[in-house]
Amino acid sequence: MLLVLSGCRSKNFITVEKQSFVKEGRPYHYIGANYWYGALLGMKDGDRERLKKELDELQAHGVTNLRIMAAAEGGAQDYTVRTTLQPTQGQFNEEFLIGLDYLLVEMQKRNMDAVLYLTNNWEWSGGLAQYLEWNGYGPLPNPNIAPNTWPELMAYTANFHSCTPCKKALLTQIRHVVKRTNTLSGKKYINDPTIMAWQIANEPRIWNPENEKNFTEWIAEVVSEIKSLDPNHLVSTGSEGMAGSNDDLQAYVRTHQNPQIDYLTMHIWPKNWGWYSAENEEKTIKNAIDNTLSYITQHTEVAQNLAKPIVLEEFGFPREKEQIDPAASVELRNRYYNAVFSALKASVAASKPFAALNFWGYGGIGQNSHPTGKWEVGSDYTADPPQEPQGLNSVFSTDKSTLELIKDTNKSLGNLP
Repeated sequence: MLLVLSGCRSKNFITVEKQSFVKEGRPYHYIGANYWYGALLGMKDGDRERLKKELDELQAHGVTNLRIMAAAEGGAQDYTVRTTLQPTQGQFNEEFLIGLDYLLVEMQKRNMDAVLYLTNNWEWSGGLAQYLEWNGYGPLPNPNIAPNTWPELMAYTANFHSCTPCKKALLTQIRHVVKRTNTLSGKKYINDPTIMAWQIANEPRIWNPENEKNFTEWIAEVVSEIKSLDPNHLVSTGSEGMAGSNDDLQAYVRTHQNPQIDYLTMHIWPKNWGWYSAENEEKTIKNAIDNTLSYITQHTEVAQNLAKPIVLEEFGFPREKEQIDPAASVELRNRYYNAVFSALKASVAASKPFAALNFWGYGGIGQNSHPTGKWEVGSDYTADPPQEPQGLNSVFSTDKSTLELIKDTNKSLGNLP
């Protein structure tokens, strides 16, 4: 049995030392995956056989770190995750957490580590906007359902950081998860070294300069609450970096100076940010790579100045011509991945704080069966969230060349013999 003394981390927990992660006494660097739907597969009525097969495949390619959705809200709208932890405010779905219990047990068998995010900035799993709807701000304007728009959703969600009952309800959910005891292993989550870190949210954003104070205070409140509940695990925010900070790098710095934030995060989306276009792939792949490497460098310098490691925990790249057919070419994706992997290896070699990354995302043996790529209730999960074409950024089991690139890089990082 693992005994944990209050205020003292067991050597089995991943820690931060000198701008680096340490696991079992050794520096820890990794090519990990986004696998947000893992807990949904682990539910009793999920697909546990698929889950085990996919974990085995990830392990075989040296993937030791998975970024996972540990909570979701609502679930009534199209284009959203339908099975959630909190279907209505204050009511929790035990079956969702049984799925997370099962996932953590299976990951522990494979010496894998989990980064668990506790809500979402975006509507596709309910997230911050769902709390606003629950607390009297009017219907959630899902931008995938006409006539709603993305600017409307963003303006709506910006209200969260000044909504006291919303923030209180989210803290209730966070406590519900962090204080949990795994029903299968009997181990408290706070005592489980399979968990590497708690993450406040997927891509929390400041939204506008006037909101920075409210945002910063909210981050500080949540981080302090998690640390008071769990002294053993790392905590991060889940930020995109400058892109989630009004494109202001100094705003990112200001909101991440809190000493209770153990490490930094950044996300990069070349297609969404206009760095890459399927209409001119050869020209824009270079632009995408150049801008990506510049973004990494800028944020690594921030991490150096704040004396914290940083993880590129989301980045994705589509197949040729943005096709969703798993048979479509991944040559350009592999070029992009290779550039990012090379940047990580160079950082590790130079003992810089860019320490690890998680690609988006692992679709495994999932099938994107709808001809338009739309996710429907009952469809397989394929890593792309429900509001995006399924298969757009997914790495499937059939993507052998990409998986070999991941495996080779993990081998160079010491995650495979």
